[in-house]
Amino acid sequence: MINLHQRPRRLRINAFIRQAFQEINLSLNKLVFPIFVEENLSDYQEITTMPGIMRIPEKKLAYEIERIAKAGINIVLLFGISHHTDDTGSDTWNENGLIARIIRTCKHTVPEMVLISDTCFCQYTTHGHCGIIYNNNIDNDQTLINLCKQAVVATAAGADFIAPSASMDGQVQSIRKALDLSGFNQTAIISYSTKFASSFYGPFRQATKINYESNRDTYQINPMNRREAIRESLIDMNEGADALMVKPAGAYLDILRDIREKTELPLAAFQVSGEYSMIKFASKAGAIDENKAILESLGSIKRAGADIIFSYFTLDLAEKKLL
Repeated sequence: MINLHQRPRRLRINAFIRQAFQEINLSLNKLVFPIFVEENLSDYQEITTMPGIMRIPEKKLAYEIERIAKAGINIVLLFGISHHTDDTGSDTWNENGLIARIIRTCKHTVPEMVLISDTCFCQYTTHGHCGIIYNNNIDNDQTLINLCKQAVVATAAGADFIAPSASMDGQVQSIRKALDLSGFNQTAIISYSTKFASSFYGPFRQATKINYESNRDTYQINPMNRREAIRESLIDMNEGADALMVKPAGAYLDILRDIREKTELPLAAFQVSGEYSMIKFASKAGAIDENKAILESLGSIKRAGADIIFSYFTLDLAEKKLL
């Protein structure tokens, strides 16, 4: 027999009641907008695999960061696309290199904008990997030295957060020490602490013009490994990360929940390029309602335990006033 004393539908009877009892609420304050800035580019360049996302010419960055701020976005993640690549990615620790320049431009234009500097080498190396190659393998410890140099230069230029994404063992501990020794003990580290070797990064590689022939299976996490994924974030927590991250988000909500239950640190999730593009292309085909799908996907990430979400939909949501 049905127990009609319990009627959950009472709390869904109209829009105002549904809103009052909604458990998860999305806000622009909880979203980070990743942007791509390319040097020596004459005009905006469409990223065909990411409809609506452009490579921003460095000379137009001030205009763009102002537009982003006026839309109500407070935090951006900076990806540089360099025309000065080499085997080590040395432009990243050049005080007048692309990373330093774009950080200074953003801070000068909108001083209150929170800037997260993606700390890696894949856009700055000729081989497209996240570190130095030695004997056909990534040299973890030499890469750590270079990550530290990059982090210090980015912080000196004005970065509020360093976000190491190279997936090197010991990267958080090494960067924390380098920042502290350089007088930057107030600069926070948001670590890509659980980063999978995912097929969902495909459009990003076109966006950043990364060209490499092999894979990243030796330094990114096997998508089939749950315990290892949790362990990676707990290691970064113990090394001094101020916040952790799961990347990608949508296919790894179980991992996000697992880590949420293991730590009190702030937890981020990255809704990556492939997740963005799937919704965009499905919407173009008339298969789904784009706005509803965006909010549903972001809501699921928040519900799983994310405090903040990195998403390419952020500007869309802001300009359409969906949040």
